[in-house]
Amino acid sequence: MRRHSRIRTGWAAGAALALALVTGCEGAQDDGDPSAGSGAEAPAEGRAAGQAVSPLSNPDGTEPGLGPVTGDTDEATARKLIDGLKTKGRGPRTGYDRDEFGYAWMDSADGVPLARNGCDTRNDLLRRDGQKLRFRSGSDCVVVAMTLDDPYTGTTIEWRKQEASEVQIDHVVPLSYSWQMGSSRWPQSKREQLANDPLNLLPVQGRANSAKSDSGPASWLPPAKPIRCAYAVRFAQVAAKYELAVTAPDRQAMLRQCGG
Repeated sequence: MRRHSRIRTGWAAGAALALALVTGCEGAQDDGDPSAGSGAEAPAEGRAAGQAVSPLSNPDGTEPGLGPVTGDTDEATARKLIDGLKTKGRGPRTGYDRDEFGYAWMDSADGVPLARNGCDTRNDLLRRDGQKLRFRSGSDCVVVAMTLDDPYTGTTIEWRKQEASEVQIDHVVPLSYSWQMGSSRWPQSKREQLANDPLNLLPVQGRANSAKSDSGPASWLPPAKPIRCAYAVRFAQVAAKYELAVTAPDRQAMLRQCGG
């Protein structure tokens, strides 16, 4: 009998998140990992539950989760970051293809944390954010079960690999959005960085990720309101790091989430 993922509601302010089998926001797909097949589950040893960290304290994305941004001082810092983004209109999607950003989820992207460690990007994120991890027997990389406190919806998901699409990896700045804002002119290596940079990647509820699609913040925000300023900050951090402009409505929407 198949085991189904169980979701229990409740906001986990100090939690982490985890997983995905999906490219950015553009839908679920098999990552082609030959080691991800069936096998006995082995419990993760010595894995402490990670506490979600505010993006203001996590500028490289290597710390777990997406903790809320709270307090006047931090909100002012957030607005300053967002205010510094350049704006322009969103260009055409002509020529966009996920393959332009490398295969998912490559371990060989240069210039990003966690690369070239022998574990693919997807599983790196599960190990970064997951709680109560269980690995495939004989592996310290392939996650087959875990608990995810999803920042986007405020729910906690008990995930099993048999129900892979329950949790997906979101590209905070969607790859298609970046294409329309200028990454179409980048060298391949820089697009691969964006697609595999942990700063731009969050394991989240699959349905929320699908609803977001390739939207900017003016068109979509996480349903869980306490996390919206943090989401805006993370979007801005990625845009600033990769020198991407955002649309004027998106920047204004981001500022509003942080009291602007």
